[in-house]
Amino acid sequence: MTAQIAIVAALARELHPLIKGWPKTVVEHEGRSFTFYQGKYAVVVCGGIGAEAARRAAEAAIVKCSPEIVISAGIAGALVPDLHVGETIFPTVVIDALDGSRQETAIKNAPVAKTPLGRAIMVSSPQIASRKDKQRLAKSYSAHAVDMEGAAVARAAMTHNLAFIAVKSISDEYDFELPPMSQFIRDGQFQQRRFVVHIALRPWMWLRTVRLARNTRTASENLCAWLRESALTNTIVLGSTSRL
Repeated sequence: MTAQIAIVAALARELHPLIKGWPKTVVEHEGRSFTFYQGKYAVVVCGGIGAEAARRAAEAAIVKCSPEIVISAGIAGALVPDLHVGETIFPTVVIDALDGSRQETAIKNAPVAKTPLGRAIMVSSPQIASRKDKQRLAKSYSAHAVDMEGAAVARAAMTHNLAFIAVKSISDEYDFELPPMSQFIRDGQFQQRRFVVHIALRPWMWLRTVRLARNTRTASENLCAWLRESALTNTIVLGSTSRL
């Protein structure tokens, strides 16, 4: 299996509008199974939530597909009031909140880098960021958005001397308080049934949960529309001329 572009995401539903209808292949790597969604020029692997899950998925995609570029794609939270639900950003720098390390992305070689959304700084957090966490991360790193996987994917790409970019769409604004979700993540997977039961017994969380689901759907649709039309053309990184 080969692909010019490897796209690494946390959950398949984040990229469902893009990968629906794509052939699926289960691939074994380092004792784990990964589902690869194969497009004409790209492969998508959804490894799970968090840095370790993202690292494993990125390594599997790199070893099995020999891509020229690795993309960390998915949803992110805004750390500044200028970013709104559904906006897609292309960070020029990704920071790991665990150790403060910074990785520049290859977006600087693309026309979109000249726009405000192409000059963003993103920080990857080891946990889902609450409103209080967002304030702290924004202050500590002068970052515009937060995710959980970008830094790990960037490190994997750097280890293999591959170009890396991050493409993220905003699902929650800087002042939005997320419902409690971290406790429902196990080995990179979100335990949705347990979460639904938890929320069902707490009516005061219903509105926030419904809003987040709606916002995440909007973010996913916008993210996939951008990936489908632009990410895999020569408008993203010089030298990349493929399309989905």
